[in-house]
Amino acid sequence: MLENELLDRLRKGDNAAYKYVFSTYYEYLCNYIFKLSNDYSLSEDIVQETILTFWEKRERIVIRSSLKSYLFRSCHNHFLQHIRKRKVAFDFLDKIKWEELFNSYMENSPKEQEDYQLKIDRLHALINKLPPRCKEIFLKNKFEKKKYTEIADDMNISIKTVEAQMSKALHFLRQNAGTFLL
Repeated sequence: MLENELLDRLRKGDNAAYKYVFSTYYEYLCNYIFKLSNDYSLSEDIVQETILTFWEKRERIVIRSSLKSYLFRSCHNHFLQHIRKRKVAFDFLDKIKWEELFNSYMENSPKEQEDYQLKIDRLHALINKLPPRCKEIFLKNKFEKKKYTEIADDMNISIKTVEAQMSKALHFLRQNAGTFLL
Protein backbone atom coordinates (compact mmCIF):
# COMPACT_ATOMS: atom_id res chain seq x y z
CA MET A 1 0.00 0.00 0.00
CA LEU A 2 1.37 3.44 -0.91
CA GLU A 3 1.99 5.78 1.97
CA ASN A 4 -0.20 8.59 0.59
CA GLU A 5 -3.07 6.14 0.19
CA LEU A 6 -2.49 4.83 3.72
CA LEU A 7 -2.50 8.36 5.18
CA ASP A 8 -5.68 9.18 3.27
CA ARG A 9 -7.39 6.08 4.65
CA LEU A 10 -6.19 6.91 8.16
CA ARG A 11 -7.55 10.47 7.94
CA LYS A 12 -10.92 9.04 6.90
CA GLY A 13 -10.97 6.79 9.98
CA ASP A 14 -10.31 3.47 8.26
CA ASN A 15 -9.79 0.93 11.06
CA ALA A 16 -8.00 -1.50 8.73
CA ALA A 17 -5.42 1.20 7.95
CA TYR A 18 -4.95 1.81 11.68
CA LYS A 19 -4.45 -1.91 12.31
CA TYR A 20 -1.95 -2.00 9.45
CA VAL A 21 0.07 0.87 10.96
CA PHE A 22 -0.07 -0.73 14.40
CA SER A 23 1.02 -4.17 13.20
CA THR A 24 3.71 -2.77 10.91
CA TYR A 25 5.41 -0.34 13.30
CA TYR A 26 4.55 -1.43 16.85
CA GLU A 27 7.43 -3.85 17.41
CA TYR A 28 10.03 -1.54 15.81
CA LEU A 29 8.86 1.39 17.92
CA CYS A 30 8.88 -0.69 21.12
CA ASN A 31 12.44 -1.83 20.41
CA TYR A 32 13.52 1.75 19.76
CA ILE A 33 12.06 3.06 23.03
CA PHE A 34 13.38 0.01 24.89
CA LYS A 35 16.90 0.96 23.78
CA LEU A 36 16.34 4.38 25.35
CA SER A 37 14.59 3.27 28.53
CA ASN A 38 15.71 -0.30 29.19
CA ASP A 39 12.13 -0.93 30.34
CA TYR A 40 9.96 -2.98 27.99
CA SER A 41 6.72 -2.29 29.82
CA LEU A 42 7.37 1.44 29.63
CA SER A 43 8.27 1.05 25.95
CA GLU A 44 4.95 -0.61 25.22
CA ASP A 45 3.05 2.08 27.13
CA ILE A 46 4.78 4.89 25.28
CA VAL A 47 4.30 3.29 21.87
CA GLN A 48 0.64 2.52 22.53
CA GLU A 49 0.06 6.06 23.77
CA THR A 50 1.83 7.49 20.72
CA ILE A 51 -0.12 5.43 18.21
CA LEU A 52 -3.40 6.16 20.00
CA THR A 53 -2.64 9.90 20.00
CA PHE A 54 -1.78 9.65 16.31
CA TRP A 55 -5.16 7.98 15.67
CA GLU A 56 -7.07 10.56 17.71
CA LYS A 57 -5.41 13.48 15.89
CA ARG A 58 -5.22 11.80 12.46
CA GLU A 59 -7.38 14.41 10.73
CA ARG A 60 -5.13 17.32 11.78
CA ILE A 61 -1.70 15.72 11.49
CA VAL A 62 0.57 16.92 8.71
CA ILE A 63 3.42 14.57 7.86
CA ARG A 64 6.26 16.22 5.99
CA SER A 65 8.57 13.23 6.00
CA SER A 66 7.56 9.58 6.05
CA LEU A 67 4.99 8.01 8.36
CA LYS A 68 7.74 5.85 9.84
CA SER A 69 9.89 8.91 10.67
CA TYR A 70 6.88 10.69 12.10
CA LEU A 71 6.01 7.77 14.40
CA PHE A 72 9.61 7.34 15.59
CA ARG A 73 9.90 11.08 16.30
CA SER A 74 6.55 11.06 18.12
CA CYS A 75 7.59 8.10 20.27
CA HIS A 76 10.85 9.82 21.07
CA ASN A 77 8.97 12.98 22.12
CA HIS A 78 6.57 10.97 24.29
CA PHE A 79 9.57 9.29 25.93
CA LEU A 80 11.16 12.69 26.66
CA GLN A 81 7.88 13.93 28.16
CA HIS A 82 7.84 10.86 30.39
CA ILE A 83 11.40 11.57 31.54
CA ARG A 84 10.57 15.21 32.27
CA LYS A 85 7.52 14.24 34.32
CA ARG A 86 9.54 11.69 36.25
CA LYS A 87 12.28 14.25 36.92
CA VAL A 88 9.74 16.77 38.22
CA ALA A 89 8.29 14.07 40.47
CA PHE A 90 11.76 13.23 41.85
CA ASP A 91 12.56 16.92 42.38
CA PHE A 92 9.24 17.38 44.18
CA LEU A 93 9.90 14.37 46.42
CA ASP A 94 13.39 15.63 47.21
CA LYS A 95 11.95 19.03 48.12
CA ILE A 96 9.39 17.44 50.43
CA LYS A 97 12.09 15.36 52.15
CA TRP A 98 14.28 18.42 52.73
CA GLU A 99 11.36 20.52 54.02
CA GLU A 100 10.12 17.71 56.24
CA LEU A 101 13.56 17.28 57.73
CA PHE A 102 13.85 21.01 58.43
CA ASN A 103 10.30 21.37 59.81
CA SER A 104 10.70 18.35 62.05
CA TYR A 105 13.95 19.80 63.33
CA MET A 106 12.33 23.11 64.26
CA GLU A 107 9.24 21.63 65.96
CA ASN A 108 10.89 19.09 68.23
CA SER A 109 12.47 18.94 71.66
CA PRO A 110 16.16 19.77 72.13
CA LYS A 111 17.00 16.02 72.16
CA GLU A 112 15.13 15.47 68.88
CA GLN A 113 16.74 18.59 67.44
CA GLU A 114 20.10 17.15 68.38
CA ASP A 115 19.21 13.91 66.56
CA TYR A 116 18.19 15.86 63.48
CA GLN A 117 21.35 17.92 63.66
CA LEU A 118 23.32 14.67 63.69
CA LYS A 119 21.44 13.56 60.56
CA ILE A 120 22.16 16.88 58.87
CA ASP A 121 25.83 16.59 59.81
CA ARG A 122 25.95 13.09 58.33
CA LEU A 123 24.27 14.35 55.17
CA HIS A 124 26.83 17.16 54.86
CA ALA A 125 29.61 14.60 55.35
CA LEU A 126 28.18 12.52 52.50
CA ILE A 127 27.85 15.59 50.28
CA ASN A 128 31.50 16.37 50.99
CA LYS A 129 32.44 12.90 49.70
CA LEU A 130 31.03 13.71 46.26
CA PRO A 131 33.57 14.44 43.53
CA PRO A 132 34.24 18.23 43.40
CA ARG A 133 32.34 18.98 40.19
CA CYS A 134 29.44 16.73 41.19
CA LYS A 135 29.29 18.39 44.62
CA GLU A 136 29.35 21.89 43.13
CA ILE A 137 26.46 21.08 40.78
CA PHE A 138 24.47 19.41 43.56
CA LEU A 139 24.93 22.39 45.91
CA LYS A 140 23.98 24.89 43.22
CA ASN A 141 20.78 22.96 42.53
CA LYS A 142 19.69 22.01 46.04
CA PHE A 143 20.96 24.89 48.14
CA GLU A 144 21.17 27.80 45.73
CA LYS A 145 17.93 26.63 44.04
CA LYS A 146 19.41 27.05 40.56
CA LYS A 147 17.83 25.30 37.61
CA TYR A 148 19.85 22.95 35.45
CA THR A 149 20.01 25.48 32.63
CA GLU A 150 21.37 28.15 35.00
CA ILE A 151 23.99 25.77 36.34
CA ALA A 152 25.02 24.78 32.82
CA ASP A 153 25.39 28.47 31.86
CA ASP A 154 27.27 29.34 35.08
CA MET A 155 29.72 26.48 34.69
CA ASN A 156 29.93 26.61 30.90
CA ILE A 157 28.88 22.95 30.56
CA SER A 158 26.01 21.19 28.82
CA ILE A 159 22.67 20.54 30.46
CA LYS A 160 23.28 16.83 29.84
CA THR A 161 26.42 17.08 32.01
CA VAL A 162 24.42 18.77 34.77
CA GLU A 163 21.74 16.06 34.54
CA ALA A 164 24.34 13.29 34.65
CA GLN A 165 26.15 14.81 37.64
CA MET A 166 22.88 15.37 39.55
CA SER A 167 21.86 11.79 38.86
CA LYS A 168 25.25 10.61 40.10
CA ALA A 169 24.97 12.73 43.26
CA LEU A 170 21.44 11.64 44.10
CA HIS A 171 22.29 8.00 43.47
CA PHE A 172 25.33 8.24 45.73
CA LEU A 173 23.37 9.97 48.50
CA ARG A 174 20.47 7.52 48.34
CA GLN A 175 22.82 4.57 48.29
CA ASN A 176 24.95 5.78 51.21
CA ALA A 177 22.41 7.58 53.35
CA GLY A 178 20.92 4.32 54.57
CA THR A 179 18.13 4.83 57.05
CA PHE A 180 19.59 7.71 59.00
CA LEU A 181 17.57 10.26 57.00
CA LEU A 182 14.27 8.43 57.49
